[in-house]
Amino acid sequence: MATRILSFIANYKRELRMGMNIRRKEKVEKVTEFAERMRKIQEKAGAVLKKAQEEIKRQVDRGQREIKE
Repeated sequence: MATRILSFIANYKRELRMGMNIRRKEKVEKVTEFAERMRKIQEKAGAVLKKAQEEIKRQVDRGQREIKE
């Protein structure tokens, strides 16, 4: 039979104080949704880094051609 009382309250006759409200109802993101969101962010970041790398390489190559001539 459930008493609907937290075991901490039953044992210590006071509520547990953790710096947050443990009774607050929040939408909890599913692990798979979180992982998918992180994968998309990593893909976007990788694409931006690759584009920056190509741009830097292009500029360096252009500078080397000018030095050789």
